[in-house]
Amino acid sequence: MYITLKLTYEGRIAALTLNRAAQRNAINQAMIDELQEALREVEQSSAQVLIVYGEGKAFCAGMDLEDLRALAAQTAEENHRHSQRIAGLFRALYEFPKTTIAAVHGAATAAGAGLATLCDFTLAGPEARFGYTEVRIGFVPAIVGAFLVRQVLEKHARELLLTGRIIGAREAYRIGLVNELVAEGELHERAHRLAEELLENSPASLRATKAALRSFDGDALGRDLEIGMEANAAMRATADFKEGVTSFLEKRRARWSA
Repeated sequence: MYITLKLTYEGRIAALTLNRAAQRNAINQAMIDELQEALREVEQSSAQVLIVYGEGKAFCAGMDLEDLRALAAQTAEENHRHSQRIAGLFRALYEFPKTTIAAVHGAATAAGAGLATLCDFTLAGPEARFGYTEVRIGFVPAIVGAFLVRQVLEKHARELLLTGRIIGAREAYRIGLVNELVAEGELHERAHRLAEELLENSPASLRATKAALRSFDGDALGRDLEIGMEANAAMRATADFKEGVTSFLEKRRARWSA
């Protein structure tokens, strides 16, 4: 039984829906645990394709506000453990052995942009928005950055990570962050139709192809994630992170230390 998610099956298609609509599907500790559990369940099921949706008006607006507040008060050891959990979730989705599709509407920002773009296919409705906004709150997008530089040209990755700006679906498609733009109101139908197309292929071939893709860069990705986790955890101990979180929660301009 899931609280922050909904997981349903239709034949060989699994649909995983982020289900915290009132919080714009923001990621909290419970969701991290449930996402990992749901991925394990789907992997062990007869489903061959996984579609990820967001309930309500947003796909996923990043970390939960209350969790952000708590992060600012954690010890270095607690910060490192939390960074490991985020990195573990992202890698589990990125390297999931079955084919995955993200159907993105509304905001997909910070950690939510990671969930939206780490699937094999990312479909975007016309109102979808993507942003790696961590630098705006004194944070560092080092973990998600390890994946982003593998998905788009480095210049695009640098621009997104250093500016923290939010881009629309068309620009995300232009730089290769999105596979396909989908007309308004057709996102669910198109995601399901793509899943049906994938089911026409050999399941063994799909799994073997994904295994090969994992092996091409596995050691380098592991190294980069270790670097990202260290940078992520270290930044949380800084005055800028504490000020960034406080100013964000208080809805005011940050007063940076330098």
